[in-house]
Amino acid sequence: MLYLNADSIKEVGVDWDQVITVIKDSVEQLHKNDYSQPVKPYLRYGDAKNRIIAMPAYIGGNKPWAGIKWIASFPDNIHKGKLRANSVTILNEHDSGIPRCMINTAAISAIRTAAVSGLMVKEFMKGRENGGKLNIGINGFGPIGQMHLRMITSILGSAIGKVSIFDINPIDKAIIDKEIQDKVTIASSWEECYMDADIFITCTVSAAPYISISPKKGSLQLNVSLRDYTVEMKDFMDVIIVDNWEEVCRQNTDIENMHKEKGLLESDTLSIADVISGGSLNKRETSDVVMFNPMGMAIFDIAVGGHYYEEALSRNIGFSLPD
Repeated sequence: MLYLNADSIKEVGVDWDQVITVIKDSVEQLHKNDYSQPVKPYLRYGDAKNRIIAMPAYIGGNKPWAGIKWIASFPDNIHKGKLRANSVTILNEHDSGIPRCMINTAAISAIRTAAVSGLMVKEFMKGRENGGKLNIGINGFGPIGQMHLRMITSILGSAIGKVSIFDINPIDKAIIDKEIQDKVTIASSWEECYMDADIFITCTVSAAPYISISPKKGSLQLNVSLRDYTVEMKDFMDVIIVDNWEEVCRQNTDIENMHKEKGLLESDTLSIADVISGGSLNKRETSDVVMFNPMGMAIFDIAVGGHYYEEALSRNIGFSLPD
């Protein structure tokens, strides 16, 4: 079995177009029903905001894999000098069940998360009639926020007008890649990032919603951290997209709260398969606000893990473990 750690993934690097293509191929298998993905259980003990989540899945297609991701999220770790999220992914051959790879790093989760957002950004861009510059807002600049900035920089490039970033902790601008530094401003509030953003991304560890101001018309709201928008914000969202309704409508997410308090139904939303394989987003008006709520699908983790396994094998990266 091949063992990959954070250094292994860093050595392989991130080709965003490749990884986003892996996500898109997975969505196509989702659309074809060539997958298996049980609802993930949450293990909780002690402090209720902490959880360890099991994410088993099979994804078919030309490069089928089965496997599981075991990911711990302890928000207070950030105050202890530790990573909030820690995860291990195990990949099994789909036709024999033999474990072939263990990936021990939360980096793979961050890459997957940003790549799913990247796929949605690419789909969103198809509906923009003008070629004007895009303003990007990122609220929360930990590992997930930083990964999203790298992804956005890669796939939008010169289409970016300005990037506004806010975090409750001080931001060291030196960690921002030089190619985008001159377009980045550090905001003094989330509102400063939000009000003029064509693409706004939540990457916080917020336990309670706080966004209660109408978004910019025609914007894309990437609700990555899932617990940032008040239920009243439902009325400002013209198109609400989820990766999987059954997964996202629970665990005190904004979608669950909008469902309970504002009557949001699955039929009121689009799935990621509706958008990518069905082209549903192409029907929107230019002024429509689009909100994407990704709970995180295990099939994407397994597919991205399989991609890194193959890349590592081809480059002789990683460590071979005896059976």
